Amino acid sequence: MALASVLCGALLAKLQQQHDFAVTLLCCITAVVLQVFSNLANDFGDACHGADHADKQPRRMVASELIAKQTMRRALAAVAGLCCLSGIVLLARALPAIGSTGALVWLLWLGLGSAAVAAAFTYTAGARPYGYAGWGDLAVLVFFGWLGVLGSEYLQTGMLSGWSLLPATALGLWCSMVLNLNNMRDIEHDQAAGKMTVAVRLGLSGAKCYHLVSAVFAAGLWLIWLAHAFNGVAYACLNMIVVVLSGIHLYQVFHSCRSRSGLDKLLRRWSVSVLFWVVCLWLTAL
Repeated sequence: MALASVLCGALLAKLQQQHDFAVTLLCCITAVVLQVFSNLANDFGDACHGADHADKQPRRMVASELIAKQTMRRALAAVAGLCCLSGIVLLARALPAIGSTGALVWLLWLGLGSAAVAAAFTYTAGARPYGYAGWGDLAVLVFFGWLGVLGSEYLQTGMLSGWSLLPATALGLWCSMVLNLNNMRDIEHDQAAGKMTVAVRLGLSGAKCYHLVSAVFAAGLWLIWLAHAFNGVAYACLNMIVVVLSGIHLYQVFHSCRSRSGLDKLLRRWSVSVLFWVVCLWLTAL
């Protein structure tokens, strides 16, 4: 998800003829390291709070005792350090190139980066993880949608377009759908552990309806933005891809997935579909 987010932002810069390959590469590295940190923190936090246990599938490293908690803490500290280092290198390369070298600009971006690391950790870890209160979907929209896409665009162009909010929001919603699939898969375990995700609060049927609304709204945003950014055959083909991807996915959610294993497979397919969509956009823009 993180990779799709920053590549989408780089695409927006490409469409403005201001794509910077080095900045895109550094954005990708930072995003991937942050995604690894988030996954490790989620594994650690859910084990500490009882949402994961040894026989849960797919297996989790801390809950199944493949890795001790203290070892995971050290791994989290090391990956967080790598993430901070990568982020600083990214800012050192990107900000001078767009003419943003003031101390306040640096403080703003360091603050945003720190917030992203903190959000990745406190989703399931810490004394009061916000994921256990049902705020995970909003966090995904903010960090994988708005910050990831718009941040990547700004670090290459030095500006933001109002139109960019449409793909940023749409991609953020698609990423939140990945989380919702994960939460629907784990709904029974989460409820037993007191992890009140949106899926737990709405129930499985309600979570599927919420999924439908997110998918339809995201598709609408994509179609509006595509009409602004592309034309001709490219516009028609991309429109078709959005409709087909969304339609097939929703059919599978409502008609094909009746088990945890089915939802797990669908989660992986949708994650790949999100990245596939961004690749399609890039191929069209080249």
